[in-house]
Amino acid sequence: MDDEEPLGEELDAVLSRVRERVLPEPEERERLKAASAALTERTREAIADLSVDADVVQVGSTARGTWVAGDRDIDLFVRFDADLDRAELEQYGLTVGHEVLPDGHEEYAEHPYVKGNYDGFDVDLVPCHDVETAGDLVSAVDRTPFHDAYLSARLDDDLAADVVLAKAFLKGIGAYGSDLRTEGFSGYLTELLVLELGGFVPLVESARSWHPPVEFDPEGHAERTFEDPLVVVDPTDPTRNVAAVLSATNLARFQHYARELLAAPSEALFEPDEPEPLDPGEVRDHLDRRETTPVAVVFDAPDLVDDQLWPQLRRSLDGIVRGLNDHGFDVLRSRAMTDAGSETENSAGTTRAALYAELEVTERPAVERHEGPPVAVRKHAASFYESYVDDVDPDTYGPFIDGDRYVVEREREFPTVREYLESDAASDVALGAQVESAFDDRDVLVGDAVATLAPAFGRPLREFYEPRP
Repeated sequence: MDDEEPLGEELDAVLSRVRERVLPEPEERERLKAASAALTERTREAIADLSVDADVVQVGSTARGTWVAGDRDIDLFVRFDADLDRAELEQYGLTVGHEVLPDGHEEYAEHPYVKGNYDGFDVDLVPCHDVETAGDLVSAVDRTPFHDAYLSARLDDDLAADVVLAKAFLKGIGAYGSDLRTEGFSGYLTELLVLELGGFVPLVESARSWHPPVEFDPEGHAERTFEDPLVVVDPTDPTRNVAAVLSATNLARFQHYARELLAAPSEALFEPDEPEPLDPGEVRDHLDRRETTPVAVVFDAPDLVDDQLWPQLRRSLDGIVRGLNDHGFDVLRSRAMTDAGSETENSAGTTRAALYAELEVTERPAVERHEGPPVAVRKHAASFYESYVDDVDPDTYGPFIDGDRYVVEREREFPTVREYLESDAASDVALGAQVESAFDDRDVLVGDAVATLAPAFGRPLREFYEPRP
């Protein structure tokens, strides 16, 4: 793949066809405009019945004309006085939300808000504080209107169209979404990058040659340093990196596909590829070819929203992987999974989680080598020697001298991976705080038994065994 290949008519033709598909048609724009206007008026009427002052502002991609065709999201923020305490803001915000969206339901980000449907559009009605600057925010959502104002003043129609292209590209390669499950590019980050680089093509041309860490500071006002692979200093808040959630993996994925697009333009790169679930037979086929041994620790996931659940699952996976490696079971690759979205999750009403790892070794000898200090290190060497010299355990060999140090060969605590994963020691690793209690009631699957996970975890299993760049 030659990342220096010049752009040509082929790329222009591909982008032209993609634009026709991803840019909303005038009819869609008019429907959204009418729905937004009606919702805004209903919100104003609900606000008028309150005993406090507030206003409403539409934010997000549909406010700026940067949404991908078919996206059906309308975000309305109700701004209350900055001095209003949090409890009252939540109370008034939910009152307005339920008045505007009577069939809606409450969800929770930093504080509760109402989510519902209107005329086929998904609507979020979110309360926030009307602060003077993004630096004065009381909660994280307070900065969103500043983001909208900053971009609305700078994005013309051509740049807005290029933002849509960029979002479609990121969706197509699986790197779009700032939720903590995806750890990808947020809409705001995408818009800032397109604005900063001057369009979609200049963005991918620049990205193919990035050497992280890469930093952009649109307003030249950063007040701190960051250690993330990509840094885009928030133009409305000099202390914040807009790309903080973006993982190194998704940044590298963006660079890979930027090079691929420029070298071999293809509309397929703008089309999300939702993998079909693996069935049990396909899982076994992968296991036969790879001749490794998979293990899965399966349990009921804590009842948390995704942005709270996924950091805990990843922390727990890291702890289990360290434990497996420390006990000699040599992890080749690992992944946290849930059955969210599968038929089993929908029928059971609960989400199951799996910490999945593929191992190079699943059985170890009955004894393990334990090295002491060099004999020349008198004090520590003597202490080591004395602690074992009177050991009458027949499974302990030594202490003896091997090279310049004392060594013993002692009974291994966990000769098999199942013994380790079913032991209390597996619970002693650094698990996510709310995973710990769920982890006590766990199922451990080893080898071919993991194929039974396919009905619930078939999609993440395909992503595991058939990874894309």
